[in-house]
Amino acid sequence: MTRHSGLVPAGTAFPVLSLLRSTGRMTRTELVERTGLTRKVVTQRLEELIRAGFAEEGDVGRSTGGRAPREVRFRADGAHILVAEIAATSISVGLTDLAGTVVSEIRVEADSRSGPDETLGRIESIFDSLIADRSADSPSIYGIGIGIPGPVEISSGRPIGALSVPEWTDYPVRDRFVARYDLPVWVDNDANLMALGELREGQARGLDDVLFVKIAGGIGGAVISSGMLQRGSQGSAGEFGHVLVSEDVAERCWCGHTGCLTQVSGSDAVGEFGQLAATTGESAILAAIASQGRAIGAPEVFTAAAAGDPVSTDILTCAGRTLGSVVSVLVSGLNPSLILFDAGLVSIDDPYMDAFRTTVQGRSLPGSVSEIQFAISTLGNSAGLTGAAYMVVDELLSPSRLGLWSEHGSPVGLADLIHRAAERAT
Repeated sequence: MTRHSGLVPAGTAFPVLSLLRSTGRMTRTELVERTGLTRKVVTQRLEELIRAGFAEEGDVGRSTGGRAPREVRFRADGAHILVAEIAATSISVGLTDLAGTVVSEIRVEADSRSGPDETLGRIESIFDSLIADRSADSPSIYGIGIGIPGPVEISSGRPIGALSVPEWTDYPVRDRFVARYDLPVWVDNDANLMALGELREGQARGLDDVLFVKIAGGIGGAVISSGMLQRGSQGSAGEFGHVLVSEDVAERCWCGHTGCLTQVSGSDAVGEFGQLAATTGESAILAAIASQGRAIGAPEVFTAAAAGDPVSTDILTCAGRTLGSVVSVLVSGLNPSLILFDAGLVSIDDPYMDAFRTTVQGRSLPGSVSEIQFAISTLGNSAGLTGAAYMVVDELLSPSRLGLWSEHGSPVGLADLIHRAAERAT
């Protein structure tokens, strides 16, 4: 891996770098006006950032009279980030630039219930393949971002709390990747990373208050407030999938309670209700699908509903209405301008979403839903990978860590130093 040798002091370098990251490119005059720093200081900081490989001279900007100014741009292509997102039945692994753009992506079927060793081993194998395929002049890899389906203690990179697979609890995900690749590693909940990707590059971009909802085997979510992803005091913000919604469910949820929203409105629950309707013959369409040897899961229920099956429509309506009743409380309390769903299962006008939307609008504080929007992610599978990249880059280029580059010039060797400092801070 190549190394940059420039110095990047903290403090005044950060606002310059932050503006370049958010806008892509600016003239020196614009940077002076936006940062409030003197032209001399801006010039010094830009020279330092250029030497470090984070900025470069760009195109000539538009002239307002006299000589046209030259722009300086953020070098998004100056380094790569390894990213991975673990879902219930698949793994998405990729390589991104410093602006979160996915350069290459591999998606494979996988079952996270097989446990962390097998799942993370597959990610490492794909990482190794992506690294091996890079050319000799490829930029350095500066860090690794991992998304897992469950709450994460950010300071340690270990899964905590309500996890569908107990073997993942307290597993040293971050430490494993640090030891193997000697790079800084950050781990977070997959819904958080999807929401972060949407905030930076998707439909939530430019919005201050957004509620993100992920429908998988269970129900996950993330909260964006005042333009920032909110993780909560222990990493569990957005875990509204474990709100009690039914006294009739006797089976325990993986969180240890019974009657959770996940057990009523998650895709696993929808599939179970559909399977029961097929077995009893209540739904002729689902019974016909089952007779072909196909397992009945949530996708089959959505398909049957689209074909006019009233039983499947009722299943989805009930699930959507229950989710809406929980989210309506959050809407009244958080007042988001957008409720954004991941693109994995639902569509904007299916029975699930129709019931959800109607319930939210009918049960929330009227003033909180007068202008609220509902949408499905357009980033698709890339949302989590983009969010994972931004998580890493935000941390590496934060004011508290920019100074570390002056000692090392590259992320190699920074991993232990960065994470020890993070643990001391918490």
